[in-house]
Amino acid sequence: MTALLLALAGGLGAVARFEVDSFVARRSRRLSVPMGTLVVNVTACFLLGLVTGGIAAGSDVGEVLGVGFLGGYSTFSTASVEAARLLRAGRARAALLHAAGMLVASLAAALLGLTLTT
Repeated sequence: MTALLLALAGGLGAVARFEVDSFVARRSRRLSVPMGTLVVNVTACFLLGLVTGGIAAGSDVGEVLGVGFLGGYSTFSTASVEAARLLRAGRARAALLHAAGMLVASLAAALLGLTLTT
């Protein structure tokens, strides 16, 4: 039963990622880096910090939310491809800003989530 819930939550997370990424991308077209993936990954790290830190830690609900929903919602593989595309386009500075900014912001968001719940 847990595997089915994980699969369902993962699918819902993927749909949520698509919607959030599309919403942000439409409003940030003039920026030099893809902002939709940044927003998705930072919010995923914050929410996973909340889940891991206490809201549903160690429970089946925590696994379904963390592994299932947030696993489907977050997308560090897309972020890596976006940075690689920027590099291939000769935009090394934008690629570095994108990759480093996402890492720092994601770590800070996860720390904030953990801090708020522990």
